[in-house]
Amino acid sequence: MAVLNRAAELQEEVTGWRRHLHAHPELLYDVNETAAFVAEHLGQFGCDEVVTGIGRTGVVGVIKGSRGAGETIGLRADMDALPITEATDVPYKSTVSGKMHACGHDGHTAMLLGAAKYLAETRNFAGTVAVIFQPAEEGGGGGDAMVKDGMMERFGIDRVYGMHNMPGMPVGSFATHAGPAFAATDEFRITIEGKGGHAAMPHNCVDPIVAGAQLVSAFQTIASRNTDPGAPVVVSVTQFHAGNAHNVIPASAEISGTVRTLAPEARSMAEQRMRAIADHVCQAMGATARLTWRPGYPVMVNHPDETDVSIEAARAISGEAAVGTKLPPIMGGEDFAYMLNARPGAMILIGNGDSAGLHHPAYDFNDEIIALGISYWARLAEMNPAR
Repeated sequence: MAVLNRAAELQEEVTGWRRHLHAHPELLYDVNETAAFVAEHLGQFGCDEVVTGIGRTGVVGVIKGSRGAGETIGLRADMDALPITEATDVPYKSTVSGKMHACGHDGHTAMLLGAAKYLAETRNFAGTVAVIFQPAEEGGGGGDAMVKDGMMERFGIDRVYGMHNMPGMPVGSFATHAGPAFAATDEFRITIEGKGGHAAMPHNCVDPIVAGAQLVSAFQTIASRNTDPGAPVVVSVTQFHAGNAHNVIPASAEISGTVRTLAPEARSMAEQRMRAIADHVCQAMGATARLTWRPGYPVMVNHPDETDVSIEAARAISGEAAVGTKLPPIMGGEDFAYMLNARPGAMILIGNGDSAGLHHPAYDFNDEIIALGISYWARLAEMNPAR
């Protein structure tokens, strides 16, 4: 692997930053201490400009190259943690009850900080690099907030790139592909109104639990019978709440969950079919259904040219064999989608090795990949062509 010598030298220092961030997790937009940590370090590195408060608590650092005019490329990392109680015994484990970095955003932030330090020292690239530190990726739409706050126009960003760690992928490996890469993430909640009564006299009742159970099964036909098998759709009911006594049929029930799709037409179809199924199944059973649909992140689509650039940069670090170019789409969501809707760009995955999965209480970012990540960001910047 062709890890940059300077990136290897920064490994220990950046690991210290990562572990500090891991021990002090913050959620959604409430990342004030993390953002202050980032802004302070960017200022120490000698960035040409450091701006805070973008998209409420986001931070952008601007670094100008020394090799002439060129485009401005954005390099993005996420800063927020998750509302999970950590189940590790590492010395730097979370010091905040009920919060932990269970998705590796501490590592993403640290690697991009390391790259910013390297790029501010060397400036061996054309154009400008904007290092973007985003809040609220975990359900808050921080990427959307930064775009709506005018980040792309304010800093003249032409292209934007992201990177996310992936447990199960070997250390030293990268993977990406052009086209839809992460799914749209919509949420639904259905309230079923029936008629409650004695559990021994169901004929005098309209049982919302039975109606809800029918809905859970019927919703699976959206993927199996209404969707082209080549266009993945996932409908998952994740909550079912009803009743509070063993001998009472409740008057109402509530089910909720998520729908994941990779195409706009599939997204629209899934909502329409879910509404029709909920209405007609409940009507047939004498109940009524009220569905609330909450649109989530859009599909994250990697742009072809920028995907090729990211593959080239990764191969410069890890070699051709270690860079996968046909990564299957992931049905998880990623709000980097908003930035890719605003500007061409791409996200790449970096292997985290044999670790617990993302969003697991035993997960920990693998510090062995820090120098690789710094090197990847640096290569992207140094490949930026002069005008």
